[in-house]
Amino acid sequence: MQSEQKAWTQAELEAVLRSQHQRYHHLHPFHVRMNHGDLTPQEVRRWVANRFYYQKSIPLKDAAILSNCPILEVRRQWIDRIIDHDGRSQGEGGIEAWLKLGEAVGLSRQELLDEQHVIPGVRFAVDAYVNFCRTRPWIEAVAASLTELFGPDAIRVRLVALEQHYPWIDPTGFDYFRKRLEQAPRDARYALDLVLKYCRSRESQERAVQALAFKCDLLWSQLEAIERGETRLNR
Repeated sequence: MQSEQKAWTQAELEAVLRSQHQRYHHLHPFHVRMNHGDLTPQEVRRWVANRFYYQKSIPLKDAAILSNCPILEVRRQWIDRIIDHDGRSQGEGGIEAWLKLGEAVGLSRQELLDEQHVIPGVRFAVDAYVNFCRTRPWIEAVAASLTELFGPDAIRVRLVALEQHYPWIDPTGFDYFRKRLEQAPRDARYALDLVLKYCRSRESQERAVQALAFKCDLLWSQLEAIERGETRLNR
């Protein structure tokens, strides 16, 4: 039985978690085309508009993790993620930075805030992620966030590609990516340490890996919907 299997060592668990990199959405054809400079302005706007729905939902999933976590020290640390995205005051935070990216590609702030261009498949995937974090044990939700292990490398490639291949985009809109290059490694290291510390049985370790695989599949599904372009931005 699964519960009778020998637990992985922390090094083994970390290796299994990191192996999920092969499922990450940086390999999706849409991102490959983006990095090669092959997206049309319409496709870029569609991606920005739909990705914003994910960005604005990140504090909601982090709040869900907080609500399920009984450990004071973890809550004190994790709450910084909400502040990073929401900011402490108007004009700050990752959500604000993504709104500025929207303006840089030719979308109004209100278009993004009103969710005018959100594709049903994207909405379904993002809502499923938030619901996962609300209903699953907090440490599994933390494990799902470990896509941040893979994000910085993808962001570096994306930032170079956007600056090189899409000169029509106001470069001030790229501040979100620059900030995440600082935040994501810090956040990923802390989340990884939590998973390694609290997932001690083989069963809990495998659930952590499954949670990360779920998150990778979710991000891939978002891009599948965005690539199909079922949105008013494609009309």
